[in-house]
Amino acid sequence: MTAATRLISRLTLVTGGGSGIGRAVCQRLASEGASVVVADISEESANETMVGLQNDLRGQGHMAAVVDVSSKESVKKLVTRIQPPSVCVNAAGITQDHFLLNMEEDHFDRVIQVNLKGSFLITQAVAQALVACGAPKGSIITAGSVGVVSSQLWCEIPQGILG
Repeated sequence: MTAATRLISRLTLVTGGGSGIGRAVCQRLASEGASVVVADISEESANETMVGLQNDLRGQGHMAAVVDVSSKESVKKLVTRIQPPSVCVNAAGITQDHFLLNMEEDHFDRVIQVNLKGSFLITQAVAQALVACGAPKGSIITAGSVGVVSSQLWCEIPQGILG
């Protein structure tokens, strides 16, 4: 089976699909024949991605959806609106771009809510939906950026502060 058609008739869900890694994943999945649910906290960004997706393969159709991955209710609402996807990619993520010494606790909490809890909530909801419908298989992938990780963990200690 060629790469361009290996995902025909497969529903895929991509969180963070409105930009960055998520948008690139959506474009790749669509180019391989998948029907893509572009999920993002920004409706405008999700729609921008969806409009640009390849849509010329048999049975292929795409949709944009608003989701806050840090909210169990929002995730549940999304997953119950669609059939269980064959492929789910967790690409939603944020960075606060603050050095560790200057980062406010609420900014750190938001990063954890989106980047960690969000991946957990989506993975759990999709896995539960796949099991409930008796799906024989499915793929759940979590992607991230080293930029997000490094910007959150970077700690610049001013000279002399440690003696």
